[in-house]
Amino acid sequence: MLLADDEHLIRGALAALLALEDDLSVVGEAASGAEAVAMARARVPDVAVLDLQMPGLDGVKAAQEIGRLLPECRTMIVTSHGRPGHLKRALAAGARGFVPKTASAQQLAEIIRTVHAGTRYVDPDLAADAIAAGDSPLTSREAEVLELAADGAPVAEIAERASLTPGTVRNYLSSAAAKLGAENRHTAARMARERGWL
Repeated sequence: MLLADDEHLIRGALAALLALEDDLSVVGEAASGAEAVAMARARVPDVAVLDLQMPGLDGVKAAQEIGRLLPECRTMIVTSHGRPGHLKRALAAGARGFVPKTASAQQLAEIIRTVHAGTRYVDPDLAADAIAAGDSPLTSREAEVLELAADGAPVAEIAERASLTPGTVRNYLSSAAAKLGAENRHTAARMARERGWL
C-alpha cells in the first residue's frame, strides 16, 4: 500500500504500525497529493491511503488522479476533518473508503483489507452526518469563487484568479451568501467550509 500524509510523524507512525501486520506492506510514502500520484505511478500499490488535507493536490483530487491512472489501485481517505461535503466529494472521486483519523491502527488495517477486497467502507458516523447535511446548494462556480474569497481576497483579485469580471464575482458571492443565509461572503465561506462544501 501507499501512505500519503503531509505530517511526517503521523505518516511514519502509521507506516510502522501497519508494517506489523503480516499481510500488509507499505511500498511507498508521500508527503503531498502530487507526490502520492507520482509514487503510485512508480510503485503501483494495491491500495493508496490518502490524507484528505494535503498541500496542493488534496487527498480527494489525488484519489481521482490515481484512479484515472491506475484503475486497479483502490483509494481511501483518512481525515481528521470528516465533514459531509468531504465524504461526498471523496466518493464521487472514486475513493472506496473514508475513515476518521480516530480509528485505531488495527481498525485501519481491517479497513484496508476490506477496501482491497473490493468492498467500500465509510465510517458510520460520517455517513449519518453526510445524509443529515444534504447536498450543497452552491453551483460549482459559486463554490469556486467563494473558496477564492475565503482567505479575504478582494473582489478584483478573485476576478483575476477566476478569469471573471468583478461584477460577475460579486453576483456569484451574493448568490452564494443568499443560498447559505449568510450576511456576507466571509460568513458564507466559513459556513460552506464547515459543511465540507469547499
